[in-house]
Amino acid sequence: MPTTNTAKPMSTTGRPASNLPGGASEALGEQAWIEVIQKMDEVYNDLLQYEVALEEKNAALEESHQFIESVLASMSDILIVCDRNGLIEEVNSSLCHFAGKEATALEHTPVFSLFADEVERARARDVFARFGRDGVHDCEFFLRAGDGSTVPVSMNCTPRVSQTGKLMGMVVTGRPVGELRKAYQALRQAHDDLKRTQSQLLHAEKMVSLGRLVAGVAHELNNPISFVLGNVLSLKRYAGRLGNYLDAVHAGHSDGLPALRQELRIDRILADMPHLIDGMIEGAERTRDIVDALKRFSAVDKAAPEAVDLNEVLERSVRWVTQSAPGKFAVDLELPERLRCRGSSGQLQQVVMNLVQNACDATKDRANPKLLIQGQLADGSVRLRFADNGPGIPEVNLAHVFEPFFTTKPVGQGTGLGLSISYGIVERHGGSLSVHNRPEGGAEFILALPVESN
Repeated sequence: MPTTNTAKPMSTTGRPASNLPGGASEALGEQAWIEVIQKMDEVYNDLLQYEVALEEKNAALEESHQFIESVLASMSDILIVCDRNGLIEEVNSSLCHFAGKEATALEHTPVFSLFADEVERARARDVFARFGRDGVHDCEFFLRAGDGSTVPVSMNCTPRVSQTGKLMGMVVTGRPVGELRKAYQALRQAHDDLKRTQSQLLHAEKMVSLGRLVAGVAHELNNPISFVLGNVLSLKRYAGRLGNYLDAVHAGHSDGLPALRQELRIDRILADMPHLIDGMIEGAERTRDIVDALKRFSAVDKAAPEAVDLNEVLERSVRWVTQSAPGKFAVDLELPERLRCRGSSGQLQQVVMNLVQNACDATKDRANPKLLIQGQLADGSVRLRFADNGPGIPEVNLAHVFEPFFTTKPVGQGTGLGLSISYGIVERHGGSLSVHNRPEGGAEFILALPVESN
């Protein structure tokens, strides 16, 4: 039987001929090439983007590297980066300057070779071995400087670990102790100068406050002194009459003594002398009390805390300020009895006088300048309220009134230390001092102090 040939016809290229029409086959081939070209374009674009991103990251890395190098170069402390075996991997310029060697000469050398001698090397190995994992802080070692001298250096060691927690090495920093001592000495000198300046400013402010009182204290002293002087003059006249009468008694003129006694008013003198003497004693005691109060105010108060009668402090402070203030300034006191606390009466008087004086200055342009001082006991504390009828304090200044040297007064009329010093005094007494503006106008200071415990 004849055989049937079932094989597909071959094309001229040796490939099996497609069953599709010739035009369709060519269209599919072109489409495939277009897709290949598009994929190649996409890959090329991706490569360009990756190249741009890589260049940007490389620039950022280079910038970071330069920044780190500039930081290391500007460090005044020495810096050493070591591997886990103690070999130096990197140093900064401060160490090169200290050791007198180039960085290349120090790299890959043991860090312990920088120490002064075998004793220091052994001590450093022991310290780093025992505390290397936790870090070494402010440990003093002697290092060999480039000129051959041994220099004490305060060193710190911090371990370098990988992301998995494996120890990679350590970072050692240090500063010559001589520089630290110079810095500490300069700091101590600056602190001493600041304390001395502060003491001078405090004394100057106290003397300024004391100067404001001279007129008032002089007026208060004038009353008892005048009283004593008047009584002394009366006693002087009485002494002359008593002398004449005693002369007659000693001369034996007994017949004329009754008439002379009546003429010289001896009986009236004898009856008046006890009152004169008591008055002189009272005036002298009053003068002594005023002088003692003035001494307590002006002296540097270092005495132990004592019981302070705030009623007396307030009344005396108001009296001293108002006697040297313009006649129109009026102060009303509304105080309960026995307002007491513990502390320094002189320092608390300085605080009260400063608050009263500030109210006097703030209300000087008012037609009827007034200050109301109210006191009350509440929750174990004494609360004193100083409310004036002045213009108040601008809102922008309220947060600064207790700052040193802050003042709204013209130059030469205020140091800006009064309220700052007062604030510190009140804090040392365990109290508080605050200020705000009243809705009806004027400023109000609130002074709170702990009540004296019985």
